[in-house]
Amino acid sequence: MFKNVRSIFLNRYRSSLGYRVLTINLIISAIVVTLLASIFYIRISDLIINEKISVSKVETQSALNLAQGHFKLASFQSEEQLRKVVQDFIDSARQDGSFSGREIVILPIENSGANPNKYQTIPNLLTLESIPEDYRVKVRNSNAVLESRETFVYEDGHKESGFIVGGKLNIPKSGVYEIYYLFKLNSQFNTLQNIAITLIIVCLLILVKTYFATKYSTKQLIDPLRQAAKAAERFTSGDYEARLKIISQDEFATLVKSFNEMATAIQQQISRLENLSKLQQRFVSDVSHELRTPLTTIRMASDVIYNHRKELDANSARSAELLLNQIDRFELLLNDLLEVSRFDAQAATLQLSNFDLISLIRKAIDYTNLNVAQKIEFIAPETLSINADARRIERIMRNLLSNAIDHSEDKPITITVAANERDVSVAVRDLGIGFNENQALRLFDRFWRADPSRTRSRGGTGLGLSIALEDAKLHGGMLQAWGKPNQGANFVLTLPKVYGAQIGQPPLSVVPKDLVTDRKSTRLNSSHTDISRMPSSA
Repeated sequence: MFKNVRSIFLNRYRSSLGYRVLTINLIISAIVVTLLASIFYIRISDLIINEKISVSKVETQSALNLAQGHFKLASFQSEEQLRKVVQDFIDSARQDGSFSGREIVILPIENSGANPNKYQTIPNLLTLESIPEDYRVKVRNSNAVLESRETFVYEDGHKESGFIVGGKLNIPKSGVYEIYYLFKLNSQFNTLQNIAITLIIVCLLILVKTYFATKYSTKQLIDPLRQAAKAAERFTSGDYEARLKIISQDEFATLVKSFNEMATAIQQQISRLENLSKLQQRFVSDVSHELRTPLTTIRMASDVIYNHRKELDANSARSAELLLNQIDRFELLLNDLLEVSRFDAQAATLQLSNFDLISLIRKAIDYTNLNVAQKIEFIAPETLSINADARRIERIMRNLLSNAIDHSEDKPITITVAANERDVSVAVRDLGIGFNENQALRLFDRFWRADPSRTRSRGGTGLGLSIALEDAKLHGGMLQAWGKPNQGANFVLTLPKVYGAQIGQPPLSVVPKDLVTDRKSTRLNSSHTDISRMPSSA
């Protein structure tokens, strides 16, 4: 139960500024009030008790002086009269003690007189252990009145706090006696108890006042902040008309005014950017469509020239081949630009179907039209059915394969397919030039190439990996990349088997299996980029 209460308190403390301010203020106030009350109580307690002790010392000294004077006068009388004076002193002391709450103890000092007649009196039920021996020694060796804080012990076992004032008294013909006045502090403790109760009530009232005052003050501060937060959330969610009302003329009014001005400026900027984006998308789309007509004409003309290239001289025939290749590349670029414009306009849609992923990958491999020296190792189960857009998945595979071929430097390429109950992963591994950490940051940027000067085995638009990333995101999947200079790269595509499901742990690691043996060095020296967490390129 305590853990639940503690958890609730911590969660509320962390999530609420008002609660945090209130808690801190109450804790500080409680500490300050408790400290002041304790100091005040200690000071009062010391004053009351010390005053009682001072007065008692004066009274005791006066009583001893008075008694000593009477004993001196009685010493000139008979022994019987002396005993009567002593007994009257004892009876008077006891009688006074019954009214004042004090008790008197008279004890003879051994070997202090020749007269065997010794006086000794101890109050009923009070044990002699109430007067410590070390204190008695100090009294015997001093001519002054001494006090000591002690605890009185009674024969029935109960104890009471108080103090003792002791001195010496010379009784003629009897010797020197120790005389102790024992003062109880019950009355003073009762007074201090009442003071303590009063202080506690005052402290509680101060804390209650602090609570309500802090809560009210915090509410005055927090409410405008909450309104600003709600307005900011509405603005973030797309309600660009969200504004705050100015209801005061203080610092918050300045904040509200600044927020409204900022919101207006952002709204205007967003409108301009939206218009610009629409114009850019329309421009790309219109240009792409408008170029198709002349491109078709150019292709028809180039096909005619290419088909009659044998009738031309060598230079003209080579030019016809180059012309046709560049037209193919130009047509591919137009298609990619159209696809990018659909992603930017959020108009891309999926044509879902159930298909065999293994057959689709084999089709993508056949599409690459590799050179004889190019070798691909395909590691996969015989069949693997998934629910996705087959056209887009095939395009992802073609783009990954094309990228691997362009950077493999005619070294082997490995394609690995693995699956678990929910997800499927496809890894494309090459042993080519790879990439470093700086290059990994721009790996999927549009029109970016790691080394533009490097001879490419195939033509490309620079949009393939960017489109592959967008296609993966559109399926709710992720695309991860690992690379290391001169040790190649590894791209891992992870998709849910059924569209709409959440992907979990990928069946394949982005770190290639051939480098897992040296995990520590791989982590330190490799460039590992989780592309699924990168925003799409604008």
